[in-house]
Amino acid sequence: MRIDHFDVFNLRFEYPNAVGFHYAGGTCTARLTSVVRVVTDTGHVGLGSAYAHPALVQLVVKEQLEPLLRGKDPREVEARWEEMYGLTRWYGRKGAAVSAIGALDIAFWDLRAKAADKPLWKLLGGKEASCPAYASGLLWKSYDSLAAEASKHLERGFRRMKMRMARSEEYDTQAVRAIRKAIGPKNDLMADAGMRYGVDLATRVGKVLEEEKVFWFEEPFKPEDYDRYRAMNGRLRVPIAAGENEFGLQGFTELMTAGWVDIAQPDACRCGGLTEALRVAKLAATLDVKIAPHTWSDAVALHANAAMVASIPHGLTVEVDQTGNPFIEKLLAEPLVVRDGRLKLSDKPGLGIELDMKVVESLKMADPLRIPEGNYSDMVFGPSHWTPAGPYKEGVA
Repeated sequence: MRIDHFDVFNLRFEYPNAVGFHYAGGTCTARLTSVVRVVTDTGHVGLGSAYAHPALVQLVVKEQLEPLLRGKDPREVEARWEEMYGLTRWYGRKGAAVSAIGALDIAFWDLRAKAADKPLWKLLGGKEASCPAYASGLLWKSYDSLAAEASKHLERGFRRMKMRMARSEEYDTQAVRAIRKAIGPKNDLMADAGMRYGVDLATRVGKVLEEEKVFWFEEPFKPEDYDRYRAMNGRLRVPIAAGENEFGLQGFTELMTAGWVDIAQPDACRCGGLTEALRVAKLAATLDVKIAPHTWSDAVALHANAAMVASIPHGLTVEVDQTGNPFIEKLLAEPLVVRDGRLKLSDKPGLGIELDMKVVESLKMADPLRIPEGNYSDMVFGPSHWTPAGPYKEGVA
């Protein structure tokens, strides 16, 4: 089996009326993701995805990596990873280049498992064709609306869910209480602080999270703000989670070895692929750190992350976007299935998924360099859409 060529599909979806949800970054109007196919000379196809600037993914994958990897064996995943990392090191190591590597790496793992005629989760050592999953939504809205949404997540089969705080101290604390009341004590609630807290504020809000038995307290600080993570160490009983904005084993090593986080969140489509995410998980196991991958892009990345969680004893759960994202809900030929808090995984070889090419074609951008202006959650194009929330208001009335 040899690499013949790579296909890159840069996808864009715009929410109805250009209003998807409100959050600390403003109003999300649309979403982006990049899906890749690795096509081999045997006709086998591997799927992967990257969550980064689409034009940069296109450039790295097609213009640099494809010519250099054509004719090589994709099943030699670790060797291919080292080659890709070495080729992009001078401008990469973190950011879009590492995410682009990750897209191909996921596809190589898909092909390795297909060649072995095993589901990827089983190839990695998993014993069960499912893994715990949580609903990711509960963005800024009224307390009653949050409670109603939380109840719907339970009806859809979830037993865990994540909310977004980072609005004001009063809102954050009252929103946590409203959702906890709606879902009861037997279901898990996670709280994301959107990197907007200081140490004292994180301590105060963290005490409320402890009272409400919150499952984890996510990203109170910016990823590079090591001084605050250090100062926060040991102040709370609620576990601290972080890592969705981190890249590579190097970045996670800095977070985990100092004991600043209890839960690491490597995302295969951002941090450097499954190869690097598995390296993070291996180190985490030695440090008593749990793994709960971030996934905010598409169902290909979700299945890759789920395969990892299903295969490691310290894998906690995977994130399932519940904001009406068609990259999650419609991208695959077979829809996602969540029952009793678990995401069903396929028994088919590899990732066990196929793209719905009609959906891909309907969402594909003609030119990733010409992205319509909008707020794409983690990426913003156009000055009129750069409208992050104002200063955080501390204090509870």
